[in-house]
Amino acid sequence: MIEARGLARTFRTRAGEVEAVRGIDLDVQGGEIVGFLGPNGAGKTTTLRMLTTLIAPTAGSARVAGHDLLREPVEVRRRIGYVAQGGCTEPEAKVGEELVDHGRLYGMSAADGRSRGQELLAGLDLEGVWDRQTKTLSGGQRRRLDIAMGLIHSPGLIFLDEPTSGLDPQARANLWQHVRSLRDERGATVFLTTHYLEEADALCDRILVIDHGEIVAAGAPEELKRRISGDTVELTFGDDAAAIAAAALLDGQFDGPLVRLQLPSAVDGLPVVFRALDEARVSALGVAVHRPTLDDVFLSLTGHALRDEVPA
Repeated sequence: MIEARGLARTFRTRAGEVEAVRGIDLDVQGGEIVGFLGPNGAGKTTTLRMLTTLIAPTAGSARVAGHDLLREPVEVRRRIGYVAQGGCTEPEAKVGEELVDHGRLYGMSAADGRSRGQELLAGLDLEGVWDRQTKTLSGGQRRRLDIAMGLIHSPGLIFLDEPTSGLDPQARANLWQHVRSLRDERGATVFLTTHYLEEADALCDRILVIDHGEIVAAGAPEELKRRISGDTVELTFGDDAAAIAAAALLDGQFDGPLVRLQLPSAVDGLPVVFRALDEARVSALGVAVHRPTLDDVFLSLTGHALRDEVPA
């Protein structure tokens, strides 16, 4: 669905040229939900705007939804849905009017727009809002309406820019279910940006991490966790002497009665650890395993947390 090679974008400013995106390669297969993560200023939004034909790349090439990004931008637009972070509805307009008008922009008749719009509202748990002004909807309802507008022309590829930004936890979890249904029930491919690492972990088949305009990691959430951070294991001992002996034996970190170890996989590594302790006649009283999070992955990759500002 997306194939980009050497995609780059440079902006000219009074201070000189700024390389927002530095020749990235990326691939998205049909039927995937792919998360695009990056801190502010990393090139995330610029990449999304290039892939949706809103700005032209300075260098590189891409095929999006089966069409060349530079030579066939109109065909690309016809086949993608785009849900902007800030939304695109007019507060005074009625929900049904917005959906029908949006459908007309894609060449649909008013009747087809109405039928398709009502179908989408039902599927997104928005029954009964057709004649309401959009300003009367809750934040979660407005985001679902934004998604309905992006789907009005039945695109196979949907771009979601921060789809749950500003929503409360309940509304966010509800919207996650609807995003999953885009793939599971409609067969769509979803490319989303997010600042919520738990969202990427819960929703995405694969994750792309961008920092300073370059892709620094790509893979399934669990794969990235295993590759970057491994598992943290805490062993508890009855006294400091036993803990010190275990730390020396296992090359762990001594912390009072605790010894901390980093293992690529606790499942594979713990039997080896316990065998070594048993042979040395050192007994552990307890063990705790802490799986890495995407926060850990992001910090190890970039040196800063996802929501941190990138240093100038």
